[in-house]
Amino acid sequence: MQVEWKRSEERKTVREIVKIYCRGHHHVRESGHELCPDCEAIAAYADIRIAKCPRMAAKTFCSVCPIHCYAKPQRELILAIMRYSGPRMLLHHPIMAIRHILIQWRTRHGLRKREK
Repeated sequence: MQVEWKRSEERKTVREIVKIYCRGHHHVRESGHELCPDCEAIAAYADIRIAKCPRMAAKTFCSVCPIHCYAKPQRELILAIMRYSGPRMLLHHPIMAIRHILIQWRTRHGLRKREK
């Protein structure tokens, strides 16, 4: 996988996760904007962190990365967003969700092999 393609896909996925959260919590549909200002800020922050990720070629997910790029408040917020949006991704973006599940499964399966 090319690093820039991976980076681009991660950006798209995070943005969609934030959109689902925002629609569910902040009723942005009525305002005509894609995201409320708070969710736009966390999406922009995540985008910057993804753009600067030094381990993009090697890592699978931020949650299993040894380097924590997010500051603690943003990390806690993005975890809450992912907890809410993760299960809903299957309904809103099934292909993205299935790809994410497969990557996670391969990562865990690979880790188990190394432990033996």
